[in-house]
Amino acid sequence: VQLQASGGGSVQVGGSLRLSCAASGSISEIKLMAWYRQLPMKQRELVAGIRNSSETRYADAVKGRFTATRDNSANMLYLQMDSLKPEDTGVYYCNAHIRPIGGHLWNNYWGQGTQVTVSS
Repeated sequence: VQLQASGGGSVQVGGSLRLSCAASGSISEIKLMAWYRQLPMKQRELVAGIRNSSETRYADAVKGRFTATRDNSANMLYLQMDSLKPEDTGVYYCNAHIRPIGGHLWNNYWGQGTQVTVSS
């Protein structure tokens, strides 16, 4: 099982980016998919998380600007980021709680991270 994140880049203040995360491999079920970010000199923090019931939670700093969506049929997670600010600059990671085929335990997986840079 692996997670592959893509879609980062550089934009100016007020711009938009869309991140994608693809989960692949021997996947039986995905319970939670989430986006985290690590801002410069700070610990990794939750940006948005979606349970398989489609319940979505956002960090206060991104509410109203970021939208997380999930395509369960394709094991995909997206993050639409609008009205970007310089303080959104950082490395964004996707995360998922996955039960592999043939397994009984849930494992926590991380993508490789994608850089988002917002310049003024």
